[in-house]
Amino acid sequence: MMRSKVAGAQRWVVKIGSALLTADGKGLDRAAMGVWVEQMVALHEAGVELVLVSSGAVAAGMSRLGWTVRPSAMHELQAAAAIGQMGLVQAWESSFAEHGRHTAQILLTHDDLSDRKRYLNARSTLRALVELKVIPVINENDTVVTDEIKFGDNDRLAARVATMASADLLILLSDIDGLYDAPPGANPNAKLIPIVESVTSEIEGMAGAAESELSRGGMFTKIEAAKIATSAGTHMLIASGKIEHPLRAIADGGRCTWFLTPANPVTARKRWIAGSLEPKGTLTIDAGAVAALRAGKSLLPAGVIRIDGQFARGDAVVVRGPDTHEIGRGLVAYDAEDAEKIKGRSSPDVMTILGISGRAEMIHRDDLVVGPSGGFSAS
Repeated sequence: MMRSKVAGAQRWVVKIGSALLTADGKGLDRAAMGVWVEQMVALHEAGVELVLVSSGAVAAGMSRLGWTVRPSAMHELQAAAAIGQMGLVQAWESSFAEHGRHTAQILLTHDDLSDRKRYLNARSTLRALVELKVIPVINENDTVVTDEIKFGDNDRLAARVATMASADLLILLSDIDGLYDAPPGANPNAKLIPIVESVTSEIEGMAGAAESELSRGGMFTKIEAAKIATSAGTHMLIASGKIEHPLRAIADGGRCTWFLTPANPVTARKRWIAGSLEPKGTLTIDAGAVAALRAGKSLLPAGVIRIDGQFARGDAVVVRGPDTHEIGRGLVAYDAEDAEKIKGRSSPDVMTILGISGRAEMIHRDDLVVGPSGGFSAS
């Protein structure tokens, strides 16, 4: 069953921890990175859309500076990250280039994904890169973070990226092969839990306390990541990166822990749109647009005949037909002022009117919940 879930996952977010990218703390292990790239390129060639969340910047910077002990001062950590990020990105780019693949660097902070406009910009960029078959390499922007906006670890960063990317599968690779019912290092009888249907308090208890030294950046943060990912419709798994060809082993049904979600990313997103967001405005559309939406199409500016309310790009709006019955709800791609300017106009006119080449859709179908006449649902 798990192999079928891997086979059915079109978009993967893969997070690789520092221990798998560095040579025992002595800088980046270029040979190991080359092996990782070979596996990812094989997946890419098989049609998998890949997003890479890479640790290793601080460790690489420490090596370049000749530091053997990780500093505790924030400014020193930031300096190490700034130096190490250069080498990290160069290493990924050169290694992927050997296989004819391009990469792109994206640095994020929690604040970027908390701000609606910046989140939408990052999501649009990520979507464009994937469509161009470029492999995004994502890391936390350690050079500007503070304790208030810091993700705190790349496990939770990867989960938020998976949510933003509407990924089908999130893979967390580290030096442990999954979740155990007891600490495996201290208990030789500890058993691997192969499948977690939902993250319960019992499952959280197996990960240890957040403040413990052993759990910092360890299993606790992976459980937190599982809650983020599965609530957004993304399956997640924890697997060891220490074995030979880990990604291939996962595809072959290898040893790991799966965290399952009851929904897919689009369904989960649409439930969120339908039930959790307060609409800030209304778009009234013509009969042709109603038929198009019911056929699974996006809403184009040409089909909009009236704009009501004050809303910003990314806000939820109600969509009504010409008879005022509610057709659905969605996240609008333009603010109210620009939507008013382009309503009823063809997509090629948008650039002329606004002076920029914006989204072709007023509401993309992935951001739209359409239901039967007089109502809507997330199905």
